[in-house]
Amino acid sequence: MSLVVLAIGLVLAVEGLALALAPSRMEDVLRLFAEMPRDTRRMLGLVALAAGVALVWLARSLGA
Repeated sequence: MSLVVLAIGLVLAVEGLALALAPSRMEDVLRLFAEMPRDTRRMLGLVALAAGVALVWLARSLGA
């Protein structure tokens, strides 16, 4: 359970940092996502999901 809380905290910290340092750039990124075809966004989400699962698996196998 503590690993889940750690992961959520890290995601919030990275997202907050991006919004705090470059809010106008984040608007550009959101506009880019809105213009992407739905299937492209879905594939990007699946790739991000797979990368996240792989990183969690790697962290767990290294003893984190």
